[in-house]
Amino acid sequence: MLFVKYPELLKELVAELLGLPLGSIETFTIKNPEMPPENLGDKFCRLDINMTVNGQQVDLEVQVSNEGDYPERVMYYWAWEFSSALLTGQGYSALPRTIVISIIDFPLFECGEYHSFFQPLEVTRHTLLSDKMAFHFFELPKLPDDITQENMLLLWLSLFKAETEEELERIKGMEVPVMSQAINAYYTITASSEFREKERLREKARHDEAQALYNARREEKFEIARNMISDGESKVKVTLDKHNNLILEAERERTKLEMELSDLKGLARLTKTKELESRIATKTEEIRTLKAGLSGIVRQHGFATVQDFYTAFYTAQRVTDAYQKECAKWEEIYREKATPKSETIHGKIQRYREKADRQNANQPYRSRDKGAR
Repeated sequence: MLFVKYPELLKELVAELLGLPLGSIETFTIKNPEMPPENLGDKFCRLDINMTVNGQQVDLEVQVSNEGDYPERVMYYWAWEFSSALLTGQGYSALPRTIVISIIDFPLFECGEYHSFFQPLEVTRHTLLSDKMAFHFFELPKLPDDITQENMLLLWLSLFKAETEEELERIKGMEVPVMSQAINAYYTITASSEFREKERLREKARHDEAQALYNARREEKFEIARNMISDGESKVKVTLDKHNNLILEAERERTKLEMELSDLKGLARLTKTKELESRIATKTEEIRTLKAGLSGIVRQHGFATVQDFYTAFYTAQRVTDAYQKECAKWEEIYREKATPKSETIHGKIQRYREKADRQNANQPYRSRDKGAR
């Protein structure tokens, strides 16, 4: 939000990240000033800001945590942006130089330098294959502690690393005009009604977390129930348990992301919010799909709802327990093994479902309105 509302600040930031004199940037355009809500679940919305700088495509990516395979993911982003820039009928020479800039809040490479720059080179002669592929990585944990007023690149990166207003004020106290301007712009945005509404939603997420944890504990009971059934007695029950475990894990991951989002402070709330919100939306859609799949599992076996299946299943389980007690009593009285034909859990479920259907069919029709009177 900060750099979209103040493009001149973004222009100065990009100039420092790319090592360009500010005056050399003749054309500068933000291609995605707003992220459409319907695109929040899309993989490419993690490219925080997409720009055109002097005819080059530049993507600025801010990554909060290392989810693994980050270099491969960045190359995938680059390939998408590079290939999609070629219009129908154009030759390959029309493809623009495409640069991905990653500001990451975790160490990625085994080196002491905070800045790494990659281009495709021949491995022995180090000949450049093409300058149209470029990757910049800025690792925030490797920033030096001592930052001077003259090093504008480090000053900009320290803004992304700052987590408290005290750290922002320390940078502002260095009296570098553009830094003061950026921090004042940040304060203006955080005081706006739009930002306060987002903060209200994050606070709501804190309360929703408690309910999510409650639901997670309730889902854990399925594992206990599964241990009560003999191996192979109910494939449907085992399938439902596995599906519910997937839902449980997905809800835990979403809760973790929501907590991470709600704990963002300082400038990190502006630079890292979009990525976390995107990941939460993706995880919510995954949970919705998994829950919808539960009904499909039981309908394949003749049950209208998941609740109907579990009601029949646990009824059959109680009958099985009663049967085992009767067998034990028979053996105690007659000193011989009980020989009645055993009935499987699946058979009991089927019998009780058919019994319930017959009972429902024999009940006289009653108007719901009449009963309400």
